[in-house]
Amino acid sequence: MKPLANLRVLELARILAGPWAGQMLADLGADVIKVERRGAGDDTRGWGPPFVEGADGKKLGAAYYHSCNRGKRSITADFEDEADMERVRTLARDADIVIENFKTGGLKRYGLDYKSLKAINPRIIYCSITGFGQTGPYAPRAGYDYLIQAMGGLMSITGIDEPTRAGVAVADLFTGIYAAGAILAAVHRRHETGEGAWIDMALLDVQTSVLANQAMNHLVSGEAPGLMGNAHPNVVPYQPFETSDGRAIVAVGNDGQFARFASILGVPELADDPDYQTNAARIVNRERLIPILSERTVRMTRAELLAALEREGVPGGPINNIAQALADPHVQARGMRVELDAPHVAGGTLPQVRGPIVIDGEPMVAERAPPMLGADDDDWEWRAI
Repeated sequence: MKPLANLRVLELARILAGPWAGQMLADLGADVIKVERRGAGDDTRGWGPPFVEGADGKKLGAAYYHSCNRGKRSITADFEDEADMERVRTLARDADIVIENFKTGGLKRYGLDYKSLKAINPRIIYCSITGFGQTGPYAPRAGYDYLIQAMGGLMSITGIDEPTRAGVAVADLFTGIYAAGAILAAVHRRHETGEGAWIDMALLDVQTSVLANQAMNHLVSGEAPGLMGNAHPNVVPYQPFETSDGRAIVAVGNDGQFARFASILGVPELADDPDYQTNAARIVNRERLIPILSERTVRMTRAELLAALEREGVPGGPINNIAQALADPHVQARGMRVELDAPHVAGGTLPQVRGPIVIDGEPMVAERAPPMLGADDDDWEWRAI
C-alpha cells in the first residue's frame, strides 16, 4: 500500500501549480478527484500541439495537460449551477484535502471557500494557491509563472544578453512541490490535534524563497546579482567549456577537484598558484583563469574531456537536449520513463515521466493515466480506485 492510500483529495485547480501538487499526492497513493469546468475543462487541455491521440483517432487533449494530471479522476461541473456546487460540497464534506487556485476570494460565492468548507468539515486541509497570496497589496491580482519569474528576480539572473525565463514554469512547479509538502505537514499535525488547516501558497513567495544563494549574496553584499550566463556566481570553474567538437559542462565544487581538473588539462601548476589555489581566489581572478582553461579544453574532444573528468572524479557532463536526456542510460536505468495503461489512447499506453520519489525501492508513480474530461461524471462518490 502506498503511503497516502487513505487520503482523499478534491482538486479545484487548473493549469500547473495546483495540478502538480495533486499529481504528487496521487503518485503517493491519494485518491484525487479533479473538478473541471463543464465544456472546456482544465485550460491546459487546449495548450497544444502536440496533442495525445485517442484510440479513435481524435485528440484527447494537449501533452501539457497529460504531464500534470496522472492518477486522478475527472468530474465536470457548471459553477453557476447550484446542484453541481452542492455535489462538489458533498465531496468536500468527506475529503481530507482541498487544493484550489482560484483568485483570492473567488470561491466564496460558490460556498467553496475555506470558511464555508470548514463549517461542514472541521478537519479539512485547504490549500489555496494564488499568484500573490491571501494578503498584501497584490492579493487581488492574477499571477502567471512568466510574470512571477520576472517580478521575483529570477529572470534578472538568467540569460546571457537579456533577462530570460527558465525553460519550464519553475515558479509553478516549485509552488506545487512546496504545496504538497505543506499539505503533508498539515496532515501530520492533524494526527496530533485533530485540526484542519488553511494553507496560503503564493507563487511570488515561492519564487522569492528559491532565489536561495543569490538572495543571500545580495543580503550580505548589498549588491544585486546580475546576468552571468552559464557561469556560477559563487563557484569557479563551474560552466560550459568548448572542446574541439562541442561543449561540455565542468562543475568544480572544491579545491581538490580543481587541482585534478588542472592536471587533466596539463597545467597542474595552477593548483599551487595563489591566484587560483582557492575558490575565493578563483572568483576574484575568474577573467584570467577561464581563458587559460578554455585554451586547453579546445585541444581535446568532448569525449576525451568527459572520460578524463570521470576517471579523475571531477564532475562533468554533456549538454543534452530533452530527447538525449530521456535516452541517457542512467535515466533509463532509474526507470524515469513509464508507460501507463490507457485503452482510450492510440496504442493502448501513455508514456509519462514519473515523479522522482522512491520509497523502499518502489518508485512512487500513479498507475492511472490522466483522465479524459468528465470520465468519472457518473460516479461522484468517494470509493477505492
